[in-house]
Amino acid sequence: MTNSPHNYISLTGRNSSLVIDCNNDAPQIMYWREKLSAQSTGQMMSTLRLRQEAPASPMKEIRRSLTPTTGQGYTGHPGLSLHGETDQWSVLTEISKVECVAPNHYKITNIDTSRNLQVVHTLNMDAETDVLAISTELKNNSNSAIHVDWCAAATFPIPSYFKHIIGFEGHWAGEFQEHHLEQNFGSYVRENRRGRTSHDSFPGLIMRTKATDQLKGEAYGFHLGWSGNHKIIAEKMGDGRAYVQMGELLLPGEIILQQGQTYSSPTLYASYTSKGLSALSQQYHQYVRKHLIRPSVKNKPRPVHYNTWEGIYFNHDVTVLKDLATRAAAIGAERFVLDDGWFIGRDDDTAGLGDWYVDKKYYPQGLTPLIDHVKAQGLEFGLWFEPEMVNPNSNLFRAHPDWILGTPPNPQVGFRNQLVLDLSRQAVFDYLFERIHSLLAEYDISYIKWDMNRDLNHPGDANGKPAVHNQTRAFYQLLAKLKSAHPKVEIESCASGGGRADYGVLAHTDRIWTSDSNDALERLKIQKGFSYFFPAELMGSHVGPRDCHITHRNINMAMRASVTLFGHMGMEMDLRELTDEETVELKAMVQLYKKHRQLVHSGDLFRLELPDYMHGLGIVAQDKSEALFSYSLIACSSASLPDQFHFAGLEKQAVYQLDIVWPIKSGGCWPKASIFNFKTHLPDVDGKQFSGEVLMQLGMQLPLLTPQSSLIFHLNKVN
Repeated sequence: MTNSPHNYISLTGRNSSLVIDCNNDAPQIMYWREKLSAQSTGQMMSTLRLRQEAPASPMKEIRRSLTPTTGQGYTGHPGLSLHGETDQWSVLTEISKVECVAPNHYKITNIDTSRNLQVVHTLNMDAETDVLAISTELKNNSNSAIHVDWCAAATFPIPSYFKHIIGFEGHWAGEFQEHHLEQNFGSYVRENRRGRTSHDSFPGLIMRTKATDQLKGEAYGFHLGWSGNHKIIAEKMGDGRAYVQMGELLLPGEIILQQGQTYSSPTLYASYTSKGLSALSQQYHQYVRKHLIRPSVKNKPRPVHYNTWEGIYFNHDVTVLKDLATRAAAIGAERFVLDDGWFIGRDDDTAGLGDWYVDKKYYPQGLTPLIDHVKAQGLEFGLWFEPEMVNPNSNLFRAHPDWILGTPPNPQVGFRNQLVLDLSRQAVFDYLFERIHSLLAEYDISYIKWDMNRDLNHPGDANGKPAVHNQTRAFYQLLAKLKSAHPKVEIESCASGGGRADYGVLAHTDRIWTSDSNDALERLKIQKGFSYFFPAELMGSHVGPRDCHITHRNINMAMRASVTLFGHMGMEMDLRELTDEETVELKAMVQLYKKHRQLVHSGDLFRLELPDYMHGLGIVAQDKSEALFSYSLIACSSASLPDQFHFAGLEKQAVYQLDIVWPIKSGGCWPKASIFNFKTHLPDVDGKQFSGEVLMQLGMQLPLLTPQSSLIFHLNKVN
C-alpha cells in the first residue's frame, strides 16, 4: 500500500488493510477490509468513495471521522461530547501531526486552537492477528475547566450490507448469551451502569454480512477492554451510512479536566475477517495469547483445579479440607483453591468481609497445616478474596464507616449484605494491599481467586463525586502493585461468575471464572458466547455436583465432565459424594484433559453450524496435525435421526485417524444403554481413517443418543 507522506496512513495485518485519510481536518477511516496490494492508493479510494449532494442535505457531506463532533456539523452520535463555561461543546479539531511510532503503530494529534483542546488517537495493528487496538486521549490546554461527558475510543464506519448484529446479554449464572438482530435505520445501544463489566451487557459486538455460516462471510468484531461502565452504539443513519462506536459511559461530572490534565478512553479492540466467525474468534484468541497472557503463565500447563465452594460453602473444618485435598489429588487435581469462609467472622455471607485475617476458630494454627497437607499431595494452594467489599458487620466497617462508596443521604441499596469500599482513597488502597501482601508473604499461596459480588449502585466518593472511573483505575493499580510484589502469583477474575470479563482486567489477571453456574447444559451456551473473544485457556470450567446447586438439574457425570475439556478444567463439588463409577469417569476426563490441554490451549477454534438441539465445536492444531471435536445432544432430535456432523478446519488432502475418546470404554466396550436410544449404537468409525475433505464435506452420520449426552472425537493426521 503506497501513500503520500501523512496524507494517507495504512495499517496492515495478515489478511486485512486499514486505510485512514488524513488529508482533511479530521482523520477518517476510508477502508478496512481485505488486504490491498501496493498498486492500490489512497487517492484511488478517495475518488471512488466521493458521495454526491443529496436532496435536503448539506452541500458537502459531513465526514465521519475517528472522533466526529457537533462542531463539524455531524448529526450522528458525536465521538466527543464536552461542556464548559463557554462553547467547548462545539469543539472542532484539525490534524496537527501524524506520527509513525513503529510499523503499524500511529499517533494522530488533532488540535482545536480556539478552545485550546487536543485530541490524540493511538492506533496499533497487530500484523499477525489483524486485531487493531485504538484509543483516544483528550487534553485540556485551556485555563478553564472542561467537563467530559463522552469520549469514544473510536468511530468505525461499517459498510451498509453488514446488516446482522450479534450482541451479548445475560444475567447471573447465564452470562454471554448471544443476541441476534438485523440492523435497521436508527441505533442499537447498550449501556452498562453497574460499575463492573456486568453479566447483562458484555462490551462486545459483532457486525456480519450473513445471519448464518460460521466458516464464511465477512465480519467485524469490537471489544472494549474496560471493567467499569460502558456504552455501545451501532447506528444506521438516515443517509444510509452506518458506524460502530464504543467508550466508557461517564456519570455526570465524573471527569472534569483542569488545565494540563488528560482523559484517556479505554482501548477498543477491533478486527475484520472475510472468513467467518471462526476466523474472527481465532484472531482475537491469538491476539490475547500474544499480548495479554503472561509468558510465565502461557508456558505452564493450566493446572486442574479443585475449588471448595460448592463442596463445603462456609462449613470450614481442617480435617474435612485435608480429606478433600487428598481425594482431589487422587483424581488428578493439581491446584487446591480454598474459597470463601476462611477469615475472621465469616460464618456466612452477612459478616467478615474486610477483615482479612485467618479465623483462628477454624484454623487455630493458621493456614499452614492445611497448606502443608495440600502441597504434600502435590497440589498448589490458592485462596479466595473479595477485597473491594465490606460487610457492615465487620471490624473494618465499625472502625471506618466512612470508607465506603455512597451518595448520602440516599439510603444504600441492599446487595448481598455488603457495601463497596472506595479504592480511590489512599488509606483504603494501602489497607487492602497490606492485608493481601502480608498473607501472600506469610503463606505459600500461588493463586488468588479475586471476587466481586455486587454492583456499584451508589458510586459516590468522599467528595460526593461519581467514582466508577477512579474506582476501576484504582482496582487495576491494586492488582498491578500486588503482581509486582508477588510476580509468581496467578490471579483469577471473578465477579459473581463472569461479571468482570474483559481485556482491561486481563492485563492484570490470568484466568476468568466464566459463570457461577456449573450446569453443563447452561455452560454450553455460556462458553460458546465467551469463546468469541476469549481463548479456552482463560475459561474457568468446572465439573459441578450431580444435582446442580443453581438449576437443580440432575446431569450425569459423562455429560458434566465433557463440557470442561474445552476450557481450563476444574472440579467444584463434595468429592465424598462421588460414586465409584463417577470417580472413574471424572478421573478419566482429568487424564484426557491433561493429555490434550496443550492442543486445546493453543489450537484454533472452529465454530460449527448446528441445529438448536445440538452443540458442537472443534479445536484444530495450527499445523492441522490433530484436532478435538465435541458433539453434545441437548434435546431430542427434530427428525428420526440427527443430521450429519461436519468437521471443520482440517487439511483437505490429509488422512486422519478418527478415535472416539469420550465417553470412556469399560472393559473394551462402550457404556451401557444409558446414553443410547433403543437399539442404536455408535457408528463403526472408531480407529478408522478418513480424508479431511470427506470429514468436512460429507460429514459423519451421528447415532441417536439420549439428550444430555456427549461424544468427543480425536483426529490425528496419518503420516
